[in-house]
Amino acid sequence: MGIGVAIKGYLDLCRVSNLPSIWTNVLCAVVLASGRFSWAGYLLPVLALSCYYLAGMCLNDVCDAAYDGMHRPSRPIPSGRVSVTGALVLTIVLFSFGTLLVLAAPFRQGLYAAFLLVALIIWYDLHHKRNPFSVLLMASCRFLVFVVAALAITGSMPTLVLFAAGIQFAYVVCLSLVARHENSRATPFPLPIIPLMLAGIPLVDGMLLAVLVQPAWLVAGGGGALLMLAGQKYIRGD
Repeated sequence: MGIGVAIKGYLDLCRVSNLPSIWTNVLCAVVLASGRFSWAGYLLPVLALSCYYLAGMCLNDVCDAAYDGMHRPSRPIPSGRVSVTGALVLTIVLFSFGTLLVLAAPFRQGLYAAFLLVALIIWYDLHHKRNPFSVLLMASCRFLVFVVAALAITGSMPTLVLFAAGIQFAYVVCLSLVARHENSRATPFPLPIIPLMLAGIPLVDGMLLAVLVQPAWLVAGGGGALLMLAGQKYIRGD
């Protein structure tokens, strides 16, 4: 297997096309928590939470390897492009590096929230196929992205951050229920509903910032959505 195929396999495994949704979640949390944007306050939490997201996607495919072998044989592990061992090693590295980044943040409160987020990610990945409430677990992970970012940078949890996190919680529940319905159908939806809804996550962040801070932030949300749509042409995010 060529190096290009191997790299593509790991990119597919991590669903990297979805990362802009994490970037705008963290942007929204940091701006609402601190009242301003600064690269110094943004980079640590966005890198840490990106690592957690990628780790969660890796572990998800490890846990779903048997199911994917029957139902989604083109996924990286059943297709042989990525080994289970390689995926597990990458998962551990990403979780560890993300935690080190949170540890380097100004406020230790973010680390406690990060431990809870990692625990929820692992719980979801291990049990989501047999858990009728897994959509709530997934949405809770998205909610905690906001919590970790705000606590790590400011040590506080302003009401506006909780409000924005709650909006995204509700949106992800809706997205997950639509995805579950599509998976139960004999044929997929005729339109790419799930990729479009995934790209809607940054748009929601942009709209929240536009309403709660200033309209110019809608550009960031629109940019994140366009990045996701462009990325999904090469790497599926669902």
